[in-house]
Amino acid sequence: MEVENEVGKFPSLTEIKGLIDFVSEKEFNEFELELGGFRVRWRKGLVESGQPTIERDLHLPINADEFAPVQSVAPAVEAKPAPPPQEEKLHIITSPIVGTFYRSPSPTAEVFVKLGDAVEVGKTLCIIEAMKLMNEIPSDSSGTIAKIFVENGQPVEYGQSLFGIKI
Repeated sequence: MEVENEVGKFPSLTEIKGLIDFVSEKEFNEFELELGGFRVRWRKGLVESGQPTIERDLHLPINADEFAPVQSVAPAVEAKPAPPPQEEKLHIITSPIVGTFYRSPSPTAEVFVKLGDAVEVGKTLCIIEAMKLMNEIPSDSSGTIAKIFVENGQPVEYGQSLFGIKI
């Protein structure tokens, strides 16, 4: 059920929660929905906690009734059991700076490392561009690249996970 106010129709809180659950289950990297003045955006990897980011146009007035409990049924989402957690201990390489993550030295060049590659201490894993400076990020441990947390060209924050190395 949608709540209507002077600016238009908005989904109920129950429908929003159902949408978030659906997007989480389907493991989208990015999802955006806009209905009139309501907008929701979900982007994995940018928010450290992995929680969805919900935005609303700030120039629109907020109506208290908009968030009142509404009896409606959220879209049916088939419940699946969560996969068992992997007990894999990974050494995490984090971003030492804020900038833009690049997996290769140039757009046409081969990536520095791929999943499954063996790396040694000091091997360049990626570049983070900050203020037009290209900063090479070296590995601080030896092992095998087991996880790459960031997509090429994506902005990264200080301390954000970049790579998981199986030692």
